Amino acid sequence: MGNLNLLREDLQKIKQNAPLVHNITNYVVMNNTANALLAIGASPVMAHAVEEVEEMVGFASSLVLNIGTLSKQWVEAMISAGKKAKSRGIPIVFDPVGVGATSYRSDVASEILSKVSPSVIRGNASEIMALAGMTVASKGVDSANATTDALDSAKSLALSQKCIVVVSGEQDIITDGEEVYFNDSGDAIMTRVTGMGCTASALLGAFLAVNEDYFQASVNGTVLMGKVGESVSAKVVGSGSFQVAFIDTLYQLFEGNVILEEL
Repeated sequence: MGNLNLLREDLQKIKQNAPLVHNITNYVVMNNTANALLAIGASPVMAHAVEEVEEMVGFASSLVLNIGTLSKQWVEAMISAGKKAKSRGIPIVFDPVGVGATSYRSDVASEILSKVSPSVIRGNASEIMALAGMTVASKGVDSANATTDALDSAKSLALSQKCIVVVSGEQDIITDGEEVYFNDSGDAIMTRVTGMGCTASALLGAFLAVNEDYFQASVNGTVLMGKVGESVSAKVVGSGSFQVAFIDTLYQLFEGNVILEEL
């Protein structure tokens, strides 16, 4: 499954098709996730007003829902956009940031799962375990669990929601409930840079938009994050420069219309 040629094929399709990825995401990461999508050739839009989300998602290629900074109005917009995306049959990525930390986040996540039926759920181990109904140790939006702790929960959640589940961490897990792929690429510095998980969810939106095999698309997007993170970590001095270099490296993948062999 972790075939770099398949990853390169998806990247070429993203560049050729420039899929519109509609993000209803949090204030903290909007700039970073939009730039990451632009860097790989996708077209991001950050529209969250309930008055326009249905119209916007009406011509989008995928939808990404991220509950990092919640409000009643944004939840309403997410549900409205999600239902429209579901009716159109376009892929939906759900990032349950901090679920389990408060009852409000858990209630919102439950509502999104029941009304929207995402194609892919991506979160850290604690978030995935919380969604699957387990009692977990939470540190706000950060995970207090290793990804391996969440394997059974991820498989259970994938089967119950009929979707792909991606668990991000030291070792990423991608599963449809039966098949499981483990990704070991990445670097510890990524946990010290805000919004890397959110960036992963946004990039998955682009990959799902060009590949109807959502399992393979999720593997490709996850491997890309890890490979680029590894490459960048060897070149920077800290988390601030990492963030900039990460976007630069995504952009350089298309230098001279050729996917760099270093990937």
